[in-house]
Amino acid sequence: MEASRVTRSKDDARSSYDRMSRWYGLLADRFERRYWRTGLQSLAPSRGEVVLEIGFGTGRCAVVMAHMVGRTGKIHRIDISRGMCTAARSLAEEMRLSERIELTCGDAACLPYGDEIFDAAFMSFSLELFDTPEIPQVLSECKRVLRRGGRVCVVAMSKTGSENAITRLYEWLHVRFPRYVDCRPIRVEESVSAAGFRVMQVRRLSSWGLPVEAVLARKE
Repeated sequence: MEASRVTRSKDDARSSYDRMSRWYGLLADRFERRYWRTGLQSLAPSRGEVVLEIGFGTGRCAVVMAHMVGRTGKIHRIDISRGMCTAARSLAEEMRLSERIELTCGDAACLPYGDEIFDAAFMSFSLELFDTPEIPQVLSECKRVLRRGGRVCVVAMSKTGSENAITRLYEWLHVRFPRYVDCRPIRVEESVSAAGFRVMQVRRLSSWGLPVEAVLARKE
């Protein structure tokens, strides 16, 4: 079955995450840390690399990446929510990493960066927030800004495999309450491959019965 559509507007999404920004870090640490850490293991940012993170939330993942790329590397981040940007900026300053982490408030469907400037790109529970027609556009933008041979890792709820009761309940909640359950399972590996990347690794996980994929791919 196809992924369900995203019906809430981007203005609604922006407002929602602005409201959540003060406490979202606590929620993300509890429920998402395991999955983005798995994604980072696959992406393996190294010293001196320039990495783009899309949909960074309160910025805890970027702090880990900043240590991985070291003083000669750089982390660029983009998120649609100004509240999340403020929280992420405060965290970077607190960790004394502001020089390594650059932050932009914007839409990943139209990245404000030049062509072929990043070594790697990372998304964790972000791609499934975009409506179905925008997913190829976001991945195409990732491909544009990556250097040849650059890597992308997408961690997202997965539509792959047979549905179970938890998946059906979650998607029902997404359709009925789109402002509160705004992300939904998507075809992660299929979407990345269709965007012209060469898939190198797929790690399949589960979050409270919901399938999750961490897909690592390379720009040829």
